[in-house]
Amino acid sequence: MLFPCTRGRKSSREKILDAAAELVAEIGAGRLTLDAVAEKAGLSKGGLLYNFPTKEALLQGMIQRMIDQVTSEKDALRETVEPGPNLEARVVTKTLLNICCGGKMQEFATGMMAATAENPGLLDPVRQVIGNTLKQLKASSDDLDAALVGWLATEGLSNLEMHNLSPFTDEDRDRIVKAIDRVVVKGIAE
Repeated sequence: MLFPCTRGRKSSREKILDAAAELVAEIGAGRLTLDAVAEKAGLSKGGLLYNFPTKEALLQGMIQRMIDQVTSEKDALRETVEPGPNLEARVVTKTLLNICCGGKMQEFATGMMAATAENPGLLDPVRQVIGNTLKQLKASSDDLDAALVGWLATEGLSNLEMHNLSPFTDEDRDRIVKAIDRVVVKGIAE
């Protein structure tokens, strides 16, 4: 399970979301059906429809789970990060980098692919999160240029990794992560 929401047994909702993400990765969003998701989740179609009455609702659930997971990880990290310059930028970049390293990005990618294939409007909540992140960075950064460059570099790296397009070796990636950390903490030399 990539997104643990509760300890112990998974809820029907979580089983459905896990099954949908696996199916999208296997067969693509265009071929995703509610029947296939119910079968993969080991539930009746009625059980699936109780949780997600339409395919669009299921896709919305996949996107919302992604947002909730990132928000939860960001909030947990915020509690542990030492005070200092560009705190929010350090939290945002570290969260994205942790998610990339944690192997969760592929599921994020499948959720995003599914949403954009069916209805680009389903990504509106993601757009809102990105807009809110920008507002938070603008409101809280000691060095806004450094915060924005660090955030954009992290987004670029994570997107390459999310879509299995990264040309970087582990050594390259480590160098990039250190450079991002350095920019966010120390700023951009003029």
